[in-house]
Amino acid sequence: MLYSLLYTLAFFALLPYFAYQAIFNRKYLGNLRGRLWVSPFPVNREDQRPAIWLHAVSVGETLAAKSLIVALRRQFPNHRLVISTTTITGQAVARQQIAEADAVCYFPFDWRFTVRRALDAVQPEIVVLMESELWLNFLTECSHRRIPTVVVNGRISDRSFPRSQKFGFFIRKLYCLVAQFLMQSQLDAERAIQLGAPVDRVVVSGNLKYDIRGTGESPKLAETARQLNEIFALDRAPLIVAGSTSDGEEKVLLTAFDQLRMLKELPTVRLLIAPRHPERFNAVAELIETATSKFARRSTAQTTTDADIILLDSIGELAAMYRFASVVFIGGSLVTVGGHNILEPALFAKPIIVGPHTQNFREITGEFLRREAVIQLNATNANEQARELCQAFAELLKDKNLAERLGANARQAIEDNRGATARTVAAIANLIKHPPIL
Repeated sequence: MLYSLLYTLAFFALLPYFAYQAIFNRKYLGNLRGRLWVSPFPVNREDQRPAIWLHAVSVGETLAAKSLIVALRRQFPNHRLVISTTTITGQAVARQQIAEADAVCYFPFDWRFTVRRALDAVQPEIVVLMESELWLNFLTECSHRRIPTVVVNGRISDRSFPRSQKFGFFIRKLYCLVAQFLMQSQLDAERAIQLGAPVDRVVVSGNLKYDIRGTGESPKLAETARQLNEIFALDRAPLIVAGSTSDGEEKVLLTAFDQLRMLKELPTVRLLIAPRHPERFNAVAELIETATSKFARRSTAQTTTDADIILLDSIGELAAMYRFASVVFIGGSLVTVGGHNILEPALFAKPIIVGPHTQNFREITGEFLRREAVIQLNATNANEQARELCQAFAELLKDKNLAERLGANARQAIEDNRGATARTVAAIANLIKHPPIL
């Protein structure tokens, strides 16, 4: 009751923020009804097949879950697969890229009445939670109904671990409601145990992100790539793809790009910027318009083959763009966001550059650095970052052997680390066959 009261107070305290984002950034409007789970329900309530409910918070978790969802469909052909997300962008990616799902919906707000309404509609045999998405009322209700919950691809970041330790009693309560934790690394497993997860429920299964399917296998993304290449002629000149950029990074990228274009060897190089969050599209467009280069937006361009800078202001198309890249920069790493997934460009054997802040992908970045499969910048000052970035871009664009070697090492890193999906499916199958009593 105390938790529900505090949750409700926090919700209403944040309403002015939600209202501002809804009015000015068109954010949250599309998922409020879905998260309240009011009619019409996003699932077929007449379908009596047993259900596996997999929850992925946003884009990163949804993409990481793709290989697992494919494997679950193969392992459990007579089950329904229900995929939920919290964010609008995650919902869009799930609907566009996960054809194996029987239903895609929003995760309910963590009130008892919304949780019960959602569980009544889905009737899951098991709930699979990606990475670290734990909510007390949801887990409690699942426990009361004897629905096992399993955390897969679990990780506990450098930022969240000390924060969670401050709420030890509450976190222990949460962790004791989970049937099993399948963690990415030994460090993540040790942290889960320190936070209260029973030792016998914690297993190191590896990182699902390594089992990501080749983006080229998706006919829809291949068609997207073909269409965008017709519009922008992406393969006509060297192209830098800057994916999942965050506030503060675009300015550094534009400075580095201006410096790069001054080099006599690289006068035709082009830059594609894909901001992480849709509500920033217009702000980034205004910033790019101040540059001297020719500029085009994905949302408005018909055929613009001569644009030097392209803004990919769309959802779910970035993965299709990496095939055209000469060099890839992964955003969220020049600022303290913690970095984003470097595996998608690695699938295409592309040379990758990241900034100093990669704590969200600590294990993967460490593995790539060990294999000489990524270049990591050291500078934290914006001016120094622009200089380092320009140097790294120039080196990779001029030295094709170096670029190919980095790309090949990146692709090999993926191949050598596959296997987490099989281990995860086996654990889920065991929980379905032998559901524990918590």
